[in-house]
Amino acid sequence: MFRALSFLTILVGSLSTVAEPLSAEALWRMDRVGAPVISPNGEHIVVGVTRYAEEDGAPESRLYLLNEDGEPARALTMSGASASSAVFSPDSSTLAFVSKRDKDEAGQVYLLPMSGPGEAQKLTDIPTGAGGIRWRGDHIYFISNVWPGKSFEEMATALGEKKESRVSAHVWNAMPYSFWDHWLDEARERHVFRIHVDNQSVEALTLGTGLQLSRGSMGGNGEYDVRPDGSAIAFVANSRTEGIYPNNDVFLLSIGGDSAVNLTSDNPASDSQPRFSPNGEKLAYVSQRIEGFYGDTARLRVRDVDSGKVTKLHEDWDRALSGLVWLPRSNGFLAAIDDAGTRRIYSIPLRGKPTLITDATNYDGVSVAANGKVVARNQSFLYPPRVVTVDTRRKSVTRIDTFNDDVLAEIDMGTYESVTYKGADGADIQMWINYPPGFDKSKEYPLFLLIHGGPHGAITDSFHFRWNAQAFSAWGYVTAWPNFHGSSGFGQDFTDAINPDWATKPYADVMAAAEWFNSKSWIDSSRTVAGGGSYGGYLSSVLLGREHPFNSLVIHAAVYNLYSQNSADFAVHEQRFGPYWERDEMVRAISPHYEAGKFRTPSLIIHGQKDLRVPVGQAFELFRALQLQGIDSQLIYYPDENHWILKRDNSIHWYTSVRDWIAKYAAPGAN
Repeated sequence: MFRALSFLTILVGSLSTVAEPLSAEALWRMDRVGAPVISPNGEHIVVGVTRYAEEDGAPESRLYLLNEDGEPARALTMSGASASSAVFSPDSSTLAFVSKRDKDEAGQVYLLPMSGPGEAQKLTDIPTGAGGIRWRGDHIYFISNVWPGKSFEEMATALGEKKESRVSAHVWNAMPYSFWDHWLDEARERHVFRIHVDNQSVEALTLGTGLQLSRGSMGGNGEYDVRPDGSAIAFVANSRTEGIYPNNDVFLLSIGGDSAVNLTSDNPASDSQPRFSPNGEKLAYVSQRIEGFYGDTARLRVRDVDSGKVTKLHEDWDRALSGLVWLPRSNGFLAAIDDAGTRRIYSIPLRGKPTLITDATNYDGVSVAANGKVVARNQSFLYPPRVVTVDTRRKSVTRIDTFNDDVLAEIDMGTYESVTYKGADGADIQMWINYPPGFDKSKEYPLFLLIHGGPHGAITDSFHFRWNAQAFSAWGYVTAWPNFHGSSGFGQDFTDAINPDWATKPYADVMAAAEWFNSKSWIDSSRTVAGGGSYGGYLSSVLLGREHPFNSLVIHAAVYNLYSQNSADFAVHEQRFGPYWERDEMVRAISPHYEAGKFRTPSLIIHGQKDLRVPVGQAFELFRALQLQGIDSQLIYYPDENHWILKRDNSIHWYTSVRDWIAKYAAPGAN
């Protein structure tokens, strides 16, 4: 019935050092390593690294140059100023990056020669800032959030007036009005510009098209790409002019023109990730089929730029494609794919079947040089992200950095494994289990069962800084992450199996996981707790009103009331299945607040004021329902945090509070 994989263990300590279990403080001593970038000639590898000061928790992001020979990384950018979004010039001689220095009010593009020592020189002076950069020919392309119709000088004046104004009001006439943790200004639009590297002349590209890049975006340059010869730009924009539901399409614009062609007008669902081939002949992008379902499988399309012929590739491959990087010969791609609980690098050819390059542990951030050299980021439950080279022919990887080795040498990590058990409808459910240091199967341990967010995401073999399973296990718990129905990476049917009923199958999967552990001699079934955040907070709230074996719950950023969730930037199921007044019976069946009279479980409720994805009122509603019934409960409110706890001291407080709460109802350690 159950298939257990072998234990994966990694030596991270030193024989001469007395190692301690992983702590929240140690997590914040670690470098946060970004995705590496390799120069076109393959000679330079640059990575962004963020560190947090122990004194005040202030972050510092710098760019480092890595050496494949094992020499220590060399800092390229100055201390005390942020640096990110590195890209190389086509000839590999110069590095461009985004930084906010000196008197910069917003991030600007800086240039740094790679030939030797030298100070970075400022290229842009855009009052609304420059980000999401790409370099093609003599131009650097960037995104800025501007006021259409205003000059940059007028924008600078408007920003100054807004800064000095004592009026705090936001005014909207249409949606969207927010995204994750910030309010949107409907008078501003995100557009692509380019600047000539030599004469610094700035040209607006998408501004005159009547289109704009998505108002709700995490940033980065994934929303557009430029043909290598600089003749055209492909970008993603909302083609729908009526209503509040977007239809993101891929548009093609000849640079210098003002009329963009919608390449995906025949698809009512989302299209994204445009990528020109190195030879400029093809444009790849991905398409989904189901409107209003962000978790729908993204499938590959390749368009011949000149003829317009579109080829659908790998239609039968039941995995969503993301992070596509063209191979130098324009004959296929590399991509890190969410694949059955692990993010793996695949080679995805234009002809033939996808080929697996990596297997165990997580990979992402793939970057390919013109000579075929590949770098990527690698991590697992037992070590944070690090930089590797990837030999795609031998299917081997080599680590080339030493970030965090000093911290890890002082930490006694536990072990972990993947198991498969039977969940709802007898389906196989993959689950990651993390064991505490010195785990002994002859003893009994308490269980902390974690419920991931999304729901259409997955817990993969990665090092999670905000919900770190090894940190939880270090307290003396067996910790588990089941990838229940709805999780990504297990095929379209599995991901879509919980729509629109978010509760039934995932609840059954969690109960089956608890039963699986209850059958193990090394679990003390009288000491079990559970919890999760976002959708994990929702499912934990569902548990409150149903039968379950857990002594207490941790409920972070929970969707508790599906009606009041409509005040968020994301309303559950609304676009796909209609507004709540058209599906009231289903909302009543799956909204946890309708079961409040059945709540009996002590619960820790956590929320941040700046959370606009799941508004903070959800936490206050839930806390009140528990308090009215005399149920032991605690509410922790962070006025300066959003959907996630991102500040150092708040994060340490969060870990400490969670540890103290679960220990109250499930004492840690082996018996």
